[in-house]
Amino acid sequence: MGKLLAWLLVAGKFGKMLTTGGTMLLSMLAYSWIFGWRYAVGFVLLIFIHEMGHYVAARKRGLPVGAPTFVPFVGAWIEMKEMPHDVETEAFVGFAGPLAGTVAAMACYGLARQTGSDLLLALAYSGCMLNLFNLIPVSPLDGGRITAIISPKVWLAGVPLLAALFFYRPSPMLILIAVLAYPQIKAALSGDHGRPPQYYEVPRETRINYAVMYLGLAAFLAIMSYDLHEMIGK
Repeated sequence: MGKLLAWLLVAGKFGKMLTTGGTMLLSMLAYSWIFGWRYAVGFVLLIFIHEMGHYVAARKRGLPVGAPTFVPFVGAWIEMKEMPHDVETEAFVGFAGPLAGTVAAMACYGLARQTGSDLLLALAYSGCMLNLFNLIPVSPLDGGRITAIISPKVWLAGVPLLAALFFYRPSPMLILIAVLAYPQIKAALSGDHGRPPQYYEVPRETRINYAVMYLGLAAFLAIMSYDLHEMIGK
């Protein structure tokens, strides 16, 4: 019986690795049909690093999580087997993804400047835009999880941003995000967030620190996205 349980444990871990690796390869294949295999590999790795930021942060806070799962042209996510017990933990895990993704994008940028690689420059731009998009303050995006510690009412600011993006570049993905965000937007309007009051009880200094980090990262990514877009255009 002990050997059987050990085998099942190993098989389960191997199955999770296959799920992550298989969905990564599927995403690479899908992106390669449009952008070429080199860009596809780099872009999926940028998403992987972003998700591993969430994974490491969740494990650091003692939350059981699964390895990333990828869906082509949608993105990826980690399976949260247990939800955070307070808003600070939620913000901590939410912030780790864009932070790790930004570091990866800046690594591409640094290598692009050293080597003159247009591919790496394009990946740096994509990485900045990907993480900037994820900072839009609506759930299920990371920005919604981060800004919850400031105030759930900040989610209302994400509505015009999503609408502007949709009119600028219509996408089924934006419609999906709007549908998923609707319950949170409704909760922000009504003041009933479905959480006990103590969930949102954090020191004022903590709220300010997260607000500064969130706005600072968003501003940095916006500036870098603009600069990289100009570099690519030239």
